[in-house]
Amino acid sequence: RKTFWEPNQMKISAIIPTFNEEKVIKDCLKSISSQSYKDVEIIVVDDGSSDETWNILNDLKNNANLKIFRQNHQGAGASRNLGAKHAEGDILVFVDADMTFDKNFLKNLVKPIILGKTRGTFSKYEYVSNWNNLWARCWNINQNWEETRRHPKNYPDTQKVFRAILKKEFDRIGGFTPGGYTDDYSLYDRLGYLAVSAPGAIFYHKNPESLGEIFKQAKWIGKRRYKLGALGYLVALIRASLPISILIGIIKSILHSQPRFLIFKVVYDFGIFLGIIEAIFFKKLSK
Repeated sequence: RKTFWEPNQMKISAIIPTFNEEKVIKDCLKSISSQSYKDVEIIVVDDGSSDETWNILNDLKNNANLKIFRQNHQGAGASRNLGAKHAEGDILVFVDADMTFDKNFLKNLVKPIILGKTRGTFSKYEYVSNWNNLWARCWNINQNWEETRRHPKNYPDTQKVFRAILKKEFDRIGGFTPGGYTDDYSLYDRLGYLAVSAPGAIFYHKNPESLGEIFKQAKWIGKRRYKLGALGYLVALIRASLPISILIGIIKSILHSQPRFLIFKVVYDFGIFLGIIEAIFFKKLSK
């Protein structure tokens, strides 16, 4: 085990799943390609996009260190597994297409792994990239996140979602269990240990920034599996019902001096409600 810090002593495979990301994928690739850590291959797996994402990727396919693959729509977990299958790096890094990154993001993210302190990391330095957008700020209010960041205050130094992991550990447990909204947690379920915070790994992530995007994202979230089975679905339906939605919307609008949060809350909860109905009656779970 190497116990000294050399910034380029292990190869990184950065894996990016895409599904209808035509508006953001170029910025993501430009940002991840401009890292101070140089021994990086970039793997993009298109998950059956119906917009221009695949055409954009095809135009970039001759770029050095970029690999692109395509599959029918199976969800982000399956896309990450496909990317990992073709990865040559010692460390796998999983990022989303609507992210951009500080130039030292990868260097700082993998540093604890290279130093032998842990086998997997995440970053608490996740900022909202479109904070100037009203609906993006409302998303934070709804999630009870800290201002400008995509997590609550006093976030712990360990968590279930891995942003980087040794490839040999990923391969040992067979990768992600595809399953929509909660597939991020499946590495922890199989590994049995938590990801450790990587100091200084700064990155930026978009919140939904229109009522249409909010509804679509909420509906996808609503179609996840719930703990306690039928009881969990019933509780979630009640929480997303119109009277509860309006009540919470009014309270938080007042607390945060943001009147339009009420509109946000009704749209968001309507998406959750419809997603649950589809999951229960049509067995359409999120991918």
